[in-house]
Amino acid sequence: MRELWRQMGSLMATVVFMYTIFERFFPSSFRDRLQAYAQKVANHFNPYIQITFPEFSGERLKKSEAYNAIQIYLSANSSQRAKKLKAEVVKDSQSPLVLSMDDNEEITDEFQGVKVWWSAKKVSSNPQRYNPFSYYDSSDEKRFYKLTFHRSYRDIITMSYIKHVLEEGKEIELTNRQLKLYTNNPSSGGYGYKQSKWSHIVFENPASFETLAMDQKRKEDILKDLTKFKKGKEYYSKIGKAWKRGYLLYGPPGTGKSTMIAAIAKFMNYDVYDLELTAVKDNTELKKLLIETPSKSITVIEDIDCSLDLTGQRKKKKEEVDNEEQKDPMRKNEEESSKSSKVTLSGLLNFIDGIWSACGGERIIIFTTNYVEKLDPALIRRGRMDKHIEMSYCCFDAFKVLAKNYLAVESHLLFGRIGTLLKETEMSPADVAENLMPKSEDEDVETCLENLINALEKNKEENANKKEEEEAEENLEEEKKKAEEEEQKELEEEKAKEESTQNKEIIKEKTRGEGKSKMCLQITISY
Repeated sequence: MRELWRQMGSLMATVVFMYTIFERFFPSSFRDRLQAYAQKVANHFNPYIQITFPEFSGERLKKSEAYNAIQIYLSANSSQRAKKLKAEVVKDSQSPLVLSMDDNEEITDEFQGVKVWWSAKKVSSNPQRYNPFSYYDSSDEKRFYKLTFHRSYRDIITMSYIKHVLEEGKEIELTNRQLKLYTNNPSSGGYGYKQSKWSHIVFENPASFETLAMDQKRKEDILKDLTKFKKGKEYYSKIGKAWKRGYLLYGPPGTGKSTMIAAIAKFMNYDVYDLELTAVKDNTELKKLLIETPSKSITVIEDIDCSLDLTGQRKKKKEEVDNEEQKDPMRKNEEESSKSSKVTLSGLLNFIDGIWSACGGERIIIFTTNYVEKLDPALIRRGRMDKHIEMSYCCFDAFKVLAKNYLAVESHLLFGRIGTLLKETEMSPADVAENLMPKSEDEDVETCLENLINALEKNKEENANKKEEEEAEENLEEEKKKAEEEEQKELEEEKAKEESTQNKEIIKEKTRGEGKSKMCLQITISY
């Protein structure tokens, strides 16, 4: 036994020595060629085929959907076979503790009697050139799954098994799916491998179209539009248009714009990406955020008229342009660098329907605003914001939905009076809901409805008083304007009289002067 270990040690030392000589004295081109031939020989005798599925595709611009589906599939099937597992707690899920295969771990799977091996790998990548659209440092670790199988089963694996894994993974994802609400991280600083441009929480908003206070016909119209969009993959491909749709929600505060977004997300089963433009550094960062937004998602920009000064960027006043040209270059650079966001109207337009907007499909973009007239027409034209939805004041249909939600009542004797008042005055659904909500255990349905009637009557009276005050102010302004006009007219008449008097005196003096000249001429002649 000792002699055997001695011979093995001698053999290993010889191999290490030969390898060192090979690495040091042979040129790299020769080594590479020799290693390539050695790999070919090994592959000729190796009966197994390996397929890798990297975590990112396209220069790491986008996370691979195949990798995600495989990860979900293996998570559902690896917990009982793998020895090294990663644990993740998922809130409010059927399986609160999700187990997945750890790095450098291997498990087996079987499909139609064929045995395959899955392994999770993690390697360090070499530094590469800087890519301005890459989210992560190029020197960070890269992850991938490796599938190994016998070459005699190539057709079964490539044509049936991989398709089965991807479809099964997507079905599991849909079954355990939880809606998420994302917000973009500030653009300051770099982003490492494990850092994303989006942070998220579970989206637990209970709003739905059933509880949305809105006119029933308009609600049905929106639902039909969303259903048509969801089933429109082939149609959008046929007409040569990116599979996305824009919605503009506009109306006074408290009319349910945010509730509409939550209802759309729940109906479509899409995640919501709440984009805060003031936290975006520039147009390039905006493109990166768009790329990292997946399919089946809703990108929301709320109160877009207040997010950034996008309305005045298309054209500037001549005085502002002249002032900018006269500024000191150093001071101008300091002002530019001090701006928290350099997103322009052009960058936002490209974000909505530019070339980059076609990355991925089945996306919805929603803008909300209280003042639609403030927005640049190019921002909300058809093709960018395809459907404009006005969120108006509470109507009778919306009131009936709120009464059912808050009081569990569908009809009452006071409904007629409330319907009449809603036609005579304007009140937002939020204010109606607040008045319908019981404030104590003693308040019953009738009390809450009477509270709403009192609030509507008070609102009607306030609006009437406000209208009278406005009319009085308008009348006062008109009278003031008339008085100023009359005063101006009198001043002009007085001025005209003075000018007429002055002209008459000038004519008299001129006439006297001519008479004196004639007398002098006659005296001279007679002399």
